[in-house]
Order: sequence, then structure tokens, then C-alpha cells
Amino acid sequence: MKRFEGSMTALATPFRNGALDEDAYRAFIAWQIENGTDVLVPIGTTGEAATMSAEERSRAVRVAVETASGRVPVVAGAGSNSTAETIASVRQVREAGADAALIVTPYYNKPTQMGLVEHFRAISKAHPGFPIVVYNVPGRTGVDMTAETVARLLELPEVVAIKEATGNMSRAIDLFEACGDRLTLLSGDDFTVLPFIACGGRGVISVSSNVAPRMMSDLVKAARAGDLATARALQVRLNRLHQLLFVESNPIPVKRALHLMKKFGPEIRLPLTPMTEANSAKLEAELGRLGLL
Repeated sequence: MKRFEGSMTALATPFRNGALDEDAYRAFIAWQIENGTDVLVPIGTTGEAATMSAEERSRAVRVAVETASGRVPVVAGAGSNSTAETIASVRQVREAGADAALIVTPYYNKPTQMGLVEHFRAISKAHPGFPIVVYNVPGRTGVDMTAETVARLLELPEVVAIKEATGNMSRAIDLFEACGDRLTLLSGDDFTVLPFIACGGRGVISVSSNVAPRMMSDLVKAARAGDLATARALQVRLNRLHQLLFVESNPIPVKRALHLMKKFGPEIRLPLTPMTEANSAKLEAELGRLGLL
């Protein structure tokens, strides 16, 4: 089975005239790989999957798979708040060539911990042998999957990793205690990559690596190698960028940054709106300071 770890980019999606900009997307993905990204993660929150049609999502995954051409794995977003819809979405990303599915805990309807277990059990049963990366992000979903619940998922061989986005290092330790090496622990929080890896993590699914892939790759490699001084210096160097990339709802700032870097056009889909001029000026200044423009 392919390994899903290291510096993993939650890819933003470029649009032009209301449609997927395939040329920009291919060039962006190639640039990501050239700059050390270990795994591509298309059509998640950062990729604006919530406002893309099923056809657009499938096409974005196919473009990512074709552009990667086996050089790095592709883990495609496929979660929803409906178990049946999620099963169908996993089928779609499988058919598009993805190596695994990133599946968020169901949002809005607030399932119990038992409901979370049964949700992932049903998906695993429907797609035997296809790897699943569980995604816990209570700040967006309104439900928090506990470490005890995650441990119950270990009976499902399809569940191979978790993206843990609470930013809570106590939770990271609880997960490692409960799951050990059976489950790949991935940070979903750019601000805490170094401490998360120190607590047993093997990488990050990152927003900031859209903009600074080489620095994030170097940070993850140094942290995993135990080079504390290098990893700490990079974590600190990236801190202001992280702050600015989350000063407005993700992916508003990252889309603006990629436009300033001439990677994408300016389009973002409603209900998200373009970054304010004041915040954009601060972001542009930080990109310049980091040598990213």
C-alpha cells in the first residue's frame, strides 16, 4: 500500500470564467511536486469542493492523477454529511484514479460517536481495500471524533490515517497512545506541525504549502529527522504566513496569495468573497519578505 505521509498539500482550485482552469491546475500541481510535496490532496475545503459540481470534482481529481503520473500519491476529498452520498463520492474518486479518499466526519447533523463509527464502517464495507484517511475538524463540522472512537476504527483495514485538525497536542498524544503505528497521524493545523510530529505524527495536510511548498517540505523532513533547530527555525519563519492565510476564511487568503504569485487567476466562488484590500496588502508584504513573489 502507498504511504500517505510527509508534506501533503490540500490543493486550492483555480477557476477561470466560472470553470476549472485545467492549464493553471496542471502547472500548479507540477510546481508542487517539483518543490517537495509528497502527496496531493485535491477537492477538500481549501479546494472549494463544497461549491463544485460532482463532475467538476471528478475532473479535478483526474487532472491531479494525470499530472502526478505516479510520482506522488493522490488523496482526494470525498466526505459529506450523508453516508450514502459519501459512498458514492468515494466511488467517483476511485474511478478518477485517486489512491485514497479523505473523508471528513459528517457535518451539521452532529452524529454521536457511535454514528461516526457506523459511518466509516459502512464506507469501508462499500469499498473494501480502498484506503481511507479520516478527517477530524470540529471547528467546521460541529462534531469531534475522540481518540477512543478513532481507536475503534482500527478494526477497519481501510482506515489507514487520520488528519487531526484540532491543533491540540494533548489530542495528538491520546491518538498515538490509542493507535500507535497502526494509524498514520497527520496534522491538519499548519501552526503546530513541529510539535505534532514530535507527538508521533508523520506529516501534515497543509494549506500553507500551497504557497510555500519547499519550506513546508523542509520543515516536515527536519522534524521527522529530529533536526529540532532547523524545524523550529522554519516553523517560526512560516508563522506570520500561517496567520495571514487564516485571517479570513480559508481559502480566501490562499487564493489571493496564489493570484499575487501569478499561479492562479483571481476567481473565488460565492459565498466566499475576495480578500479585503487591507489584509491583501499585509499578505503581499509577507510573501515578499519570504521571497515568494
